[in-house]
Amino acid sequence: MARTRTTKARPDEARAVVRHVWIAPRKVRIVLDLVRGKSVDEALAVLRFTPKRASSVVSKAIRSAAANAEQNYDLKRDQLYVAEAYADGGPTFRRWQARQRGRAFEIKQRTSHITVVVRERE
Repeated sequence: MARTRTTKARPDEARAVVRHVWIAPRKVRIVLDLVRGKSVDEALAVLRFTPKRASSVVSKAIRSAAANAEQNYDLKRDQLYVAEAYADGGPTFRRWQARQRGRAFEIKQRTSHITVVVRERE
């Protein structure tokens, strides 16, 4: 499983980064579009019932960012919302599959880096 990382942003926000997830970024972005702008609890509720493989990884990142906000920056969980959520491409693993008449077909196994930023509502 991929690990989450924490980086310092602004004093009123916390972030979590999940790197090297074995899901293509375009598939993760579909799930991220569902939760962007929602409160943390509402986003987790939406992800719980989303039948996509990326929803479990995104919910892990949101829970991690909310925990970072509470633990490190003394922000209230009730007032947190998903301010930014984006998926960047990670390293692509290339495989070769044998095809007809001696040809080779390239298989690209794409990975993602998922970043979630939570902020406190004013």
